[in-house]
This record gives sequence, structure tokens and C-alpha cells, in this order.
Amino acid sequence: MDLAQTVQTSDVRARPRKASQQPTRPPPGGKPLALVVFLENVGYINGVNLPRWAMAAIDWTTEEYAKLLLRLLGAHRRYDHIAILEDAQATGENLVRALVELSVTHTVDQLLLVHGQDRCLVGYKGREFVDAAVLNPLVARCAQDTSLLDLRVVYGLNCYGASLASIWLALGAQAVSGAWGVNWLPEPSLSLFLRKWLNGSPFSEAVGYSFRRARAVGRLLWRDRANGSEHPNIAGSRQIVYGLRDVTISSPTDGGQKTTDKRNRDAPSQPARSHTTTA
Repeated sequence: MDLAQTVQTSDVRARPRKASQQPTRPPPGGKPLALVVFLENVGYINGVNLPRWAMAAIDWTTEEYAKLLLRLLGAHRRYDHIAILEDAQATGENLVRALVELSVTHTVDQLLLVHGQDRCLVGYKGREFVDAAVLNPLVARCAQDTSLLDLRVVYGLNCYGASLASIWLALGAQAVSGAWGVNWLPEPSLSLFLRKWLNGSPFSEAVGYSFRRARAVGRLLWRDRANGSEHPNIAGSRQIVYGLRDVTISSPTDGGQKTTDKRNRDAPSQPARSHTTTA
């Protein structure tokens, strides 16, 4: 089933952190699940110049909050292994290594809790960039060896996350989400998504529910324009879902046998093949 929609009722050698609680039973017929969390806030707020100490405080607080949220909402019970790449570990090299090494033994889901630019993730201290120079060589390796990655879903809060959708699809992801522009609604989007996803909702349903609720909160601050159009901060935060099929966290894993459309592998620079619907 083609999966693509605009949600608008409307961005290891890092030592992976092993779950301290016993995970649930692996999905039937496949490998256990791993979660890679690419986590770096930097302390930057779009359009606001802050002193260094304030940025450091925001950076630490938001990252600790994200890790606490994963634990409180049950990620450590649902995933056999969680690798968190944060601070100095939030680099393109470490991300590629984590995805490749974990794919040997696990089916991998990915959370992108970082800032972003067009077709680019912003990593450690805003100086590490995960862009085409980092990801295209991995796409080429996957084209030669389709079993290299066992990547299942990618959920991102990074700005312009939708611009990377074709890359994640080329790397074998079955479902991907990303913001259309600058994402002003990282919360409550993340907590709402995780609550639905970790409790068994389909990926597209979890993303859609999360954005609709976050949008309702955002509209308290940013009213629609006089002509009825959305405020740019809401429109930019709109989440797009791409993919080949919808999955839940308990969907059977495929053991690395990818079903990704070959056209997506061969042309990662092109927009992900999809139709777009408006809720």
C-alpha cells in the first residue's frame, strides 16, 4: 500500500544505551527491534539570540526531557535495544555506524530529535551536518547490498524534515515523517506521537493524531490569517508522511528483506513517490 499524506488539520561507537527493563517479545517472524535516537538540541531557538549559558541550559534540559519521555512512555519496554546519540556522539559518522551495526541483529526505528535545514540534519553544537555528503555514500552501499540496513520507520522533529524523506526511503524505510518547513511544534508533537506509537497505533495514525493536537495548541498562539490561510508557523510545522506501507510497532519484521521501491533507491535526490491528501 502506498502511504503518503499531508497531515494538516490542520525539522556506534556511541555506546548504545541498553534498556534497563525487559523488552516485550520481538515481533513474530523477524528480528528484535532497536531504536536509534539522534539527539542534539544545541539550545538554539529560531529567530532568537540567546547568551551562551541560556543555550547550554536549554540544550541540557530538552535532551534530558526527551530521554525521560522515552522512559516514562515505555520505549524501553517496547524496544530490545535503544541507542542514544547525543552531544559529541551526534555526528553523521556515528549515525551511519549505528544504523549499519544495529541492522545486523535488529530491525531499526529512528527518532530525529535535532534541528534541521533543507536536506540536512544539524548535529553536535551546530557544527556537524548530516547531509548528502554523509548519506549518499550510504545510499550507494545499500544499492549494492540491500541487506545492509534494516531500517523500518523514521520520525523526525527537525525543520524541513520532509526534504530528507526520499533519502530515508532509499535506505529502505517503510514509513517516514517530516515537517514541511520550520517546525515550531516539537512539543507536544513528540510526546503525543510516542504515546500513540508505543501503544500500537499505525505510524500514519500516530503522526496524524500528534500533529492535529499540536496544531490546536499552536493556533492559540498563531491565529489563521484574515484570508483563512494558516499562520506560517503552523503551515511550516505541518507533518508529511511518506512510505510504501503503514506499520505498527508490533508489525512482523522482515529480517532485512527490503520491499522498498527500486526507483526510490536509484534516485534519492528526487522527491519521494507519493500522492498527497489533505485531512
